[in-house]
Amino acid sequence: MIAIDSGRIEAMAAQMRSTVSRMQSSQVTQFADTAQVGLSSGLDFAKALKNHLNSVNQMQDRAQQLEEKFAIGDNSVSLSDVMIASQKANITLQVTAQVRNKLVSAYSDIMNMQV
Repeated sequence: MIAIDSGRIEAMAAQMRSTVSRMQSSQVTQFADTAQVGLSSGLDFAKALKNHLNSVNQMQDRAQQLEEKFAIGDNSVSLSDVMIASQKANITLQVTAQVRNKLVSAYSDIMNMQV
């Protein structure tokens, strides 16, 4: 029987928690910076949004590829790599959904304003 090293599990869990907190703050900042650069340089907001959505899609694809490699037994992919990539993709998707919700709310507020 193989003994489970709880120290390694705790270290991986701590690393994942750290990555989650860094990703949450950096994704919001990165999206806001992209939007701000777009506004100041004349870049179309739709293009900035499309670029962000493409990066979200790439992160989702990368996480899925790692999961598939790990599932087939590829030794070059570790469980922690798979978990971290999955969490990054999940957090990025959640941030994007929150930004979308804020945009829809702002649009709704503007449309309900009396002129």
